[in-house]
Amino acid sequence: MGDTRTATDGNPGTGTETTAEDVPAAPGLTRRRFGALAGAGAAAAALAVPGSARAAPGPRRAYVGTYTTQPGGGTGIGLASYRPRTGHLASTGVLAGVRNPSYLALSPDRRTLYAVDERPEGAVTAVRVGAGAPPEVLGRPRATGGADPCHLSAHPGGRFLLTANYTGGSVSVHPVGRGGELGEATDVVRHTGSGPDPERQEGPHAHMVVTDPGGRYVVAVDLGTDTLHTYRLDPRTGTLREHARAATRPGAGPRHLAFHPSGRHAYVVNELDSTLVACGYDAREGILTPGTPHPTVPRAGRAAPARRNYPAGVVVSPDGRFVYVSNRGHDSIALFAAECGGAALRPVSVTPSGGSYPRHIALDPSGGLLFAANQTSGTVTAFRVNRRTGRLTPAGPALAAPVPVCVLPV
Repeated sequence: MGDTRTATDGNPGTGTETTAEDVPAAPGLTRRRFGALAGAGAAAAALAVPGSARAAPGPRRAYVGTYTTQPGGGTGIGLASYRPRTGHLASTGVLAGVRNPSYLALSPDRRTLYAVDERPEGAVTAVRVGAGAPPEVLGRPRATGGADPCHLSAHPGGRFLLTANYTGGSVSVHPVGRGGELGEATDVVRHTGSGPDPERQEGPHAHMVVTDPGGRYVVAVDLGTDTLHTYRLDPRTGTLREHARAATRPGAGPRHLAFHPSGRHAYVVNELDSTLVACGYDAREGILTPGTPHPTVPRAGRAAPARRNYPAGVVVSPDGRFVYVSNRGHDSIALFAAECGGAALRPVSVTPSGGSYPRHIALDPSGGLLFAANQTSGTVTAFRVNRRTGRLTPAGPALAAPVPVCVLPV
């Protein structure tokens, strides 16, 4: 079961909310319009945050990932602002020339934005960001050594960038310089295997890679093999060594994972069978133990989706009490209560996403707002989060964006 590795060197709409009565409480089985935009320099000035403690919170930055090679797609990374009290979104510019930035992530110090280039010649790009200065691309894109990178994350220490290559079925590691710039890949770990779905699981498809809350292990989620891989990252060489594997239900198609703040549990959203699974996590040993799957959409016969559903994003509230999942097809956001310290999930509600095909969702740093990037309707929607119940309420008009597939509020 060893991995094959290679290394390179030198080189909002309204709508009704479905309550828990419409979602089974019992366990079940069950892949773009910013218009002409202002310059990035003007955008940065518009996003300055007042320093007065008494003043109402000023607008904060948000970034929007898109597909630039699809019809109607964008020209780079979308720049936006949002009001933390109201959730009101406004486009403020675009950083042109970054190709297919379908997923975005910030460095631990929030001074560098990283973007994938989701194409067969996969690459990652670093962008210097910060209030008072326009975004600036750092150096040149770096090849990931795998096709169609679709997710990336910065290692907590800030010295490495981790990337999941979907078609390549691999995970890449890039060193990060002191200024946030990227070096050539120090490791590319290729997964092996397949799953029972002949169309989607003919081979490995790494869909996410993230470091656990303790910073001890790196976890990669593979949709094609129904596997969760745990790695140790060598901080001297920038190489990965597999430590453990956990199998999900055959054909489930695990896509993304989010850890509970306690670090003792993680939640895996399965794209192919529309389920969410709470996993126990042994932080010392790096072992994930998947539990019972829960449907992310109402059961058949009670507001069931009219077309096949493909869950995508999963996020956990800062206090660990709630888990949210976006449903593409059903075009909704499912809310679960995390109970028993995060070990158990209880369905609470399902809310329309305010657009079509919500590929990505994200909470703002305060946890008071949730944003959804609706890919096929070309909108980013905002919701206010009820801190007590976790329920969502549409917040202001949707932001028009070209094929939005990732939203990153900061």
